[in-house]
Amino acid sequence: MNKINYTHSDAEAVCACKVSLDLLGDRWSLIIVRDLFRGKNTFSQFLNNDEQISSNILVDRLKKLRSLEVINYKRNIRDKKIKEYYLTDRGIDLYPIIFELQFWTLNNVSFNETKNTKAWGKSIKIEPKEAIIETYQKNYKKIRADKFGF
Repeated sequence: MNKINYTHSDAEAVCACKVSLDLLGDRWSLIIVRDLFRGKNTFSQFLNNDEQISSNILVDRLKKLRSLEVINYKRNIRDKKIKEYYLTDRGIDLYPIIFELQFWTLNNVSFNETKNTKAWGKSIKIEPKEAIIETYQKNYKKIRADKFGF
């Protein structure tokens, strides 16, 4: 996998944190990646999530994530109009970041948690972080292999 070529408007050196935020720092990109880990993989499934992303933003973020080679898609075999998105290896590598954001939130913010968040919160009290991260990544790779053949 080749690295993403990032160029900044000036010739100055740039902090890695700034680069990652420039590339992936909007909430919708990470929510799409999160949703892919949760088994959603079509435009309509992303559109009908709890966060209510607008269709024009969804189109933009899917294009952006695809151009960064974080996601890709295959056409549905029964209906060629439907694109079924999946995480590339680069996208799967984002799970530790999603994990840490959720972990920080549960430890530092009071909010009305979804069923998924509550279940996830229980699991992180039982298993070590590394085991959960590894399990999510391995499970996704298995799902991707079963559904898409790689």
